[in-house]
Amino acid sequence: MSARMSRRAHSVAGQVFALQAVIVVLLITAAALALVFQARYDNQRDARNRSLAAAEAFAHAPGLPEALMSRDPTAALQPLAEAARRASGLDFIAVMDIRGVRYTDSRPELIGQRASDVSRAVAGESFTEVFEGQPSDAVRAVVPVRNADGTVIGLVGTGIEVENVSHAVEGQLPLLVGATVGGLLLGTAGAALVSRRLLHQTRGLGAAEMTRMNEHHEAVLHAVREGVLIIGNDQRLILANDEARRLLDLPQDAEERAVGDLGLDPRTTELLASGRVVTDHVHLAGDRLLAVNVRPTMAYAGRPAGRVVTLRDTTELASLTGRAEVARSRLQLLYDAGGRIGTTLDVARTAEELSEVAVPRFADFVTVELLEPVLRGDEPSVGGVYTEMRRAAISGVRTDSPLQPVGDLIRFEVPTAPMASALDEGHAVLAADLNAAMGWRAQDSQGTRVALEYGLHSLISVPLQARGVVLGMANFWRADTPEPFDEEDLSFAEELGARAAVSIDNARRFTREHAMAVTLQRRLLPRVLPDQSAVDVAYRYLPATAGVGGDWFDVIQLPGARVALVVGDVVGHGVHAAATMGRLRTAVHNFATLDLPPDELLGHLDELINRIDQDEAGGGGGNADGSGAGGEHGGPDGAAGRASAVTGATCLYAVYDPVSGRCRMASAGHPGPALIRPDGRVEFPELPAGLPLGVGGMPFEAVEFQLAEGSRLVLFTDGLVEDRNRDFDTGLQLLADALSRPGRSPDQAASDVLATMLFPVPSDDIALLIADTRRLEADRIAEWEVPGEHSAVSRVRNAGSAQLVEWGLGDIAFAAELILSELVTNAIRYGSAPVGVRLLRDRSLICEVSDSSSTSPHLRYAATTDEGGRGLFLVAQYAERWGTRYTDRGKVIWAELPLTGGAEPQPPAPLDLDTLEDMAW
Repeated sequence: MSARMSRRAHSVAGQVFALQAVIVVLLITAAALALVFQARYDNQRDARNRSLAAAEAFAHAPGLPEALMSRDPTAALQPLAEAARRASGLDFIAVMDIRGVRYTDSRPELIGQRASDVSRAVAGESFTEVFEGQPSDAVRAVVPVRNADGTVIGLVGTGIEVENVSHAVEGQLPLLVGATVGGLLLGTAGAALVSRRLLHQTRGLGAAEMTRMNEHHEAVLHAVREGVLIIGNDQRLILANDEARRLLDLPQDAEERAVGDLGLDPRTTELLASGRVVTDHVHLAGDRLLAVNVRPTMAYAGRPAGRVVTLRDTTELASLTGRAEVARSRLQLLYDAGGRIGTTLDVARTAEELSEVAVPRFADFVTVELLEPVLRGDEPSVGGVYTEMRRAAISGVRTDSPLQPVGDLIRFEVPTAPMASALDEGHAVLAADLNAAMGWRAQDSQGTRVALEYGLHSLISVPLQARGVVLGMANFWRADTPEPFDEEDLSFAEELGARAAVSIDNARRFTREHAMAVTLQRRLLPRVLPDQSAVDVAYRYLPATAGVGGDWFDVIQLPGARVALVVGDVVGHGVHAAATMGRLRTAVHNFATLDLPPDELLGHLDELINRIDQDEAGGGGGNADGSGAGGEHGGPDGAAGRASAVTGATCLYAVYDPVSGRCRMASAGHPGPALIRPDGRVEFPELPAGLPLGVGGMPFEAVEFQLAEGSRLVLFTDGLVEDRNRDFDTGLQLLADALSRPGRSPDQAASDVLATMLFPVPSDDIALLIADTRRLEADRIAEWEVPGEHSAVSRVRNAGSAQLVEWGLGDIAFAAELILSELVTNAIRYGSAPVGVRLLRDRSLICEVSDSSSTSPHLRYAATTDEGGRGLFLVAQYAERWGTRYTDRGKVIWAELPLTGGAEPQPPAPLDLDTLEDMAW
């Protein structure tokens, strides 16, 4: 610390501070003394003025001359004089005769005594003076008193004692001392701040050190082999070292002259005067190649910021720099190619990217040809001679090239041509001078002549190979660039072609897998929806941009004129997702054949998926979570099983009955439907949140809605409403807005929804199913309650026959009576009350017999000796379809007959319908 203080004391800043402190002390001391004397002078002047004013006022007071001429002037004037003295703040007021004898005084003992030196007042002159003598030193004023004719008849003397004047000055001394101390402190603080700033600027250096540093600065500035210029904001040259003068041939008086007046060439003048910041800018100044750097300087000493320019002579390094720049640009081009080639998994686009990345930084024109199988996504043949390819891309600095356009078939029939040689040798081939490439010219004499006349003069042909298989060829041409390709260009072109070939092969393999997935998806999705009357349906399916996924939809016709609407989603894309979707869709069809309620169907589907996952994970001994034999440590088979497990599948299953207008649905982790009421209101009914399929452990729950005629159901997958740039709730709101517009058919509504909701690049599949519900008219429904007695069978049969005649279906009355008779008879005999019969006239005639028993009938062949067992066999022979479905209160046996029938099967012998009532199942 002491060393630092000593260094500061001996520094330039310390010396400046000491000098400034002495000057401040001297100045403030002189100022303080001046203020004291000035205060004393001001107080004396104020005392003179006050004394004179009081004397003049008293001398001219009315009645004073009369009082002086009275018999006893003292008695008349003493009280008045004393009162005036106190009022004016003076020390005394004396009234005297022309001899100077006092009539009044503040000191009574002086009355009657004579005042000295009043002759000037007796002569008629008013005066002030500093009186020294008896009775005391004072600042006094003496004024003559005149009568009416102007004769001096008396004198008035007033004054303030000098002692009191000095007291007034002493009263101001604290203020003067305080001001002096404050000024001293402020001056010292200012000197300290200035010294501190100077200490910061000089880094605590002394005079000798600063002198030595300046000498070093001058020595380095003028000895360094790099030119240095400092240019002010006013475009004037402030400083130039010796190297800068040499490099630019500056005159001796260059400093303080404008840059434009230095006689430099216009390009150099423009660079120095522009003020733009440059780094290692290569500049030609005369015959020298200079590397120029320009940076702004900080403003200082009130002067605006300028700029500093450094110059390096790089003339000898020009050729080496050029080669380094070429190598750097080639490395940068390879880096850019890695980011620009293969951005899509499209073969043709990848070829275009290869041609675009090399123009114009490497070649003036680039053509890319690919084998036909590669363009289709197929595996090209290994080995052999390649004599023709399809041009897939062309890019150039101009659009009027003489090269064949995209889509043309390019043939390589001359073995010595560069293209054929490159394919045969398996590496790039250079034709530096196309005029001398006779094999290339012989391949197409007319076309090559046009190309040479156009200006094409150099070529590199590179085979595109990946995994040892030839995919195509890239040709790099030069026309506008005068330099031909060389050996260094050849190795670069080969490296560029190798990188592009990998991307093309990846795109080819993706194209193949995508085509397989698309084909599989198209085979597995419904091509034609079934004919049914319950709903009017429109659908849309769009695969994701990244490839086909596992979304699906279906419309399944159910007995009783009902219909099932299904949408589902399997997470993932590609062939596996499409295959999984097909398995689930088939399973749904199979379970729908059993006419199960939606919640039970999803339960069976969930159980089936669990079994599939366990089997594929390594056999039936696995646990519910997929662990077990072949699970975690099951080797390749276990890994394959885990890869193909059905995970992340969702499904929404809805059943609509056009007779009752009720819709029953259940969800396995799938978004619920949108419901559009006949008045246009859009709702999203609440569904129990079921777990996705394959998770297991929890039952599914179904809900039922009553739908008015003309309602619209919209089933969709989450890819329609949700994406990485849009959340689910926002998508639902957009969907509601798109569905709220009235007066559109389902097909029009589906198109409008996709136009509103579709993402520019969808990341997930989209399945959309729009169904307008219909109701079966009441005059197409006939129902009867059947008493539990055998005689009721004939009444039901006759009523049914009459209803068929009323509907104009008399040609199928016999078959319908036979079926009704058999079903009602067996319901009464083997079922439980109540028994009901319902006929529905839809696209076919539907006969339904219900009872409260859950016993399921079975079709069998009766032996010759059996007395019964042929009833259900006859029903199966006469009906187009038949079956059983279970309800909450029993079962329904149904059978369908075509409305126009066709040829009826003939029984072996005429049967009386009455006798069929006694036949057993």
